[in-house]
Amino acid sequence: MIELEENLRFLIILKERLAEIKSSMKMDDLKKELELLQEQSTAENFWEDTEKSKKIYSKIKNLQRKINSYESIEAEIIGLLEMNELLKSELDEPLAKEVLKNSKLIENKIEKLEIETLLSGKYDTNNAIITLHPGAGGTESQDWAEMLYRMYGRWATQNGFALKELDYLDGDEAGIKSVTALITGENAYGYLKCEMGVHRLVRISPFDSGGRRHTSFASLEVLPEIEDDTEIDINPDDLRVDTYRASGAGGQHVNKTDSAVRITHTPTNTVVSCQSERSQTMNRETAMKMLKSKLIDLKEKENKETIEELKGVQKDIAWGSQIRSYVFCPYTMVKDHRTAYEVGNVNAVMDGEIEEFMKEYLKMLAKT
Repeated sequence: MIELEENLRFLIILKERLAEIKSSMKMDDLKKELELLQEQSTAENFWEDTEKSKKIYSKIKNLQRKINSYESIEAEIIGLLEMNELLKSELDEPLAKEVLKNSKLIENKIEKLEIETLLSGKYDTNNAIITLHPGAGGTESQDWAEMLYRMYGRWATQNGFALKELDYLDGDEAGIKSVTALITGENAYGYLKCEMGVHRLVRISPFDSGGRRHTSFASLEVLPEIEDDTEIDINPDDLRVDTYRASGAGGQHVNKTDSAVRITHTPTNTVVSCQSERSQTMNRETAMKMLKSKLIDLKEKENKETIEELKGVQKDIAWGSQIRSYVFCPYTMVKDHRTAYEVGNVNAVMDGEIEEFMKEYLKMLAKT
């Protein structure tokens, strides 16, 4: 059976790819780290610091998942290779079809594992805070920002992440003026950092009675959610806290009390807002976490030792440096200008199928 000969070569290539992944993952180091953490978890005073204990258990679980995932794929490839060899001498067509099918499935698992090995940045495993802002253009760009928000929400749901809206400001006639959301799940930031930048839309505007083609822009900011124990010294005197009534969909409490909170870090003019929680206190806590994430990101970009050294950056959206274009007319195409990766099915992309764009960007980062 010719297919089995081809499949054998295919499986050998997959086995070689898996060996490269093992080297990239530093599997022996992962196992040593797991063993050390498991020893710590059996210590008599382990539960004296509950927060630290929870983090250790979370890390143990994460390491076990990585190791088990690799070992499971390795065992499956070995089994498929053995079965493939056996079927070459004793053909069983139904079983051969099953082997061919499973060989394709294992390729998908290997590809997913390859991508996970690329997520090795300092905050890649963290949750992500995303903020969308429309560019100039009024209703048209505000509608585009809302379309992108829906796209990222669909992507999150399809890939097992949870989305929680933190702040939302409606557009004048349609769309949104701004939205901030927390996307939770392992490697959320690692994936979504690939999407940070300016996104360009080309389409026949539904808001133009003349049916003319318009170009619109929206920017996406992505920050890792920073843990509370991260060392960062923020002077309370540098903060201005304003409260106001929440707006938009958010439950019966919305617009009844001044529960929404806006915090401004005056030295850097960094502003964060939160209106998702029921109480002012909870909104303030969430806003402070958002502020911490923004200041740490700013500190690292400016390569400064302390928050006090920051001067602040005026973040103008550079319309000439979009990372991706979404074209609905006169043809359909989505093209990433960093990697040159493109697809023709723009509707599928807008429905959340953006994983391939992320993969291509992560692969590009790994080469630089």
